[in-house]
Amino acid sequence: MKLEAFKKQVLPCKDKLFRFALKLLKSEAEAEDVVQDTLVKLWTKRKELQRIKSIEAFAMTMTRNQCLDILKAKRRNTVEWEKAGVEFQEEQTPYKQTHIHETVSQVHRLIDGLPELQKAVIHLRDVEGYEMSEIAGIMKMNNNAVRVNLSRARQKIKDALLKAERYEYK
Repeated sequence: MKLEAFKKQVLPCKDKLFRFALKLLKSEAEAEDVVQDTLVKLWTKRKELQRIKSIEAFAMTMTRNQCLDILKAKRRNTVEWEKAGVEFQEEQTPYKQTHIHETVSQVHRLIDGLPELQKAVIHLRDVEGYEMSEIAGIMKMNNNAVRVNLSRARQKIKDALLKAERYEYK
């Protein structure tokens, strides 16, 4: 693979790799280091990349593995998710805006409480927009296991939100 092909096929993945690493590591500096290391490794393996079906999935897998190695080394079990920016419409009342902001914050806290595998799967599917088969390749799981983990993660979040809402209105 030549430099121009590498720039066209690999470098566009850089932002996704960074977001994914940032979600897992919760440190911009570490995420940047992981992405840079991944890109360097991909460049050194550029001759082998032609045989790979999805370079993006391969890069995501490399990034995930490096992040997991860092997490294991630090013995961390939690992942900090970025606060989602919620765009408020002008016609919304301050009460409604506050309710939306609190709900988003609660969802992030609930996601933080999920097992690592479910956190990664829900991030790849609902934030990054990957297809089930792509997630299966990245996470080295079969499609059914991805569906089960995603379903369980969503169900846990839904149940907790409904429970909190019922409590709020009693």
